[in-house]
Amino acid sequence: MSTGPTHPTVLMLSDVYFPRVNGVSTSIQTFRRDLADLGCETRLIAPEYPASRVDEPGVLRVGSRYLPLDPEDRIMRRRDFRRVVAALPSPADIVHVQTPFRAHYWGAWLARRWNAKLVVSYHTYFEQYFHHYLPLVPTAWLEALSRALSRAQLNRVDQVIAPSQQMADVLTGYGVSVPIEVLPTGLDPELFTGGDAARFRRRYGIGADRPMMLTVGRVAFEKNLAFLIDVLERVREDVPEVLFVIAGEGPAQESLRKQAARRGLAPSLLFVGYLDRRSGLLDCYRSADVFVFASRTETQGLVLLEAMALGTPVISTAVMGTQSVLADAPGAVAVEEDVETFAAVAIRLLVDRSEQQTLARRAARDIALRWSGTEMARRLLELYRRVAGS
Repeated sequence: MSTGPTHPTVLMLSDVYFPRVNGVSTSIQTFRRDLADLGCETRLIAPEYPASRVDEPGVLRVGSRYLPLDPEDRIMRRRDFRRVVAALPSPADIVHVQTPFRAHYWGAWLARRWNAKLVVSYHTYFEQYFHHYLPLVPTAWLEALSRALSRAQLNRVDQVIAPSQQMADVLTGYGVSVPIEVLPTGLDPELFTGGDAARFRRRYGIGADRPMMLTVGRVAFEKNLAFLIDVLERVREDVPEVLFVIAGEGPAQESLRKQAARRGLAPSLLFVGYLDRRSGLLDCYRSADVFVFASRTETQGLVLLEAMALGTPVISTAVMGTQSVLADAPGAVAVEEDVETFAAVAIRLLVDRSEQQTLARRAARDIALRWSGTEMARRLLELYRRVAGS
């Protein structure tokens, strides 16, 4: 079945992909691009979305329907999935599942049917996620269900990939006994050279000298953005002209707007929605004086790496996967989840431009050396070879 002695054939499956913007989509796209550069072509089965887009080579879309509990996502239709599979030119050596919903069960079915190896990437810390969306169900029940489901799914696969050692340790604690490889998502080399700060500030009418804090990602309750609003309120006492920019969209957006309005913070808060990763997002990162982050559920913290790669100093709590990103990172300051402590660091960097610029230079140089997308893809390709026995 293999295309050659060194490159197993790979089919990926995911319940989410662009235009749905999140870390899973970014990880899949990054690895597929860098694997292709190494001569390993992959196919990806993912949902079709109402928003039109020009797809990448090898992306196979499955008809999908609306998902009531999470309107940003879609659920793939079984009939359309089977039609896509029937049109594949040949089976794969590796079936690589990226999400634990229909993609997981259909991927497991394909692996059995083809006698292929089943690899699963565990991107999301679901134990700390579900209670935000099912508040009427006791949190302890949801956590226990998440652990049991993860253990049942993963102990039936050939290889698990975790994006950080912290996530790998959690899975081991669940009772996952199959091999777990720690393999983060690498960075696109364009991140180190792109971006125009002045262009972003002109586009949104932000003064060239206005102090700016930034966070990027899904505007969701598990991202702990309410805490950053508290930080903004404290920072504004010492830096009255500060602007906090949130680049992303999601279910918590209206709640955050109301929270800011009640406290008179609306003039200091700007939502810019999702931005194009090849242009607008790079400009956005470049334009910020500091990048702030406080999520409790990140399995890697890719946006921290992107910010530092573009020379933006990071202030972040160190929880789960962000611990790995922040460890020995000269362009970042790790702080506790305490408003006064977090705000004090933000105020210092917003006021002291010299320290801010020093951190920025160190950040870009360090991240370029440690988080190469090409190197991560090489490691993934070696894992595929090892699992496939080629």
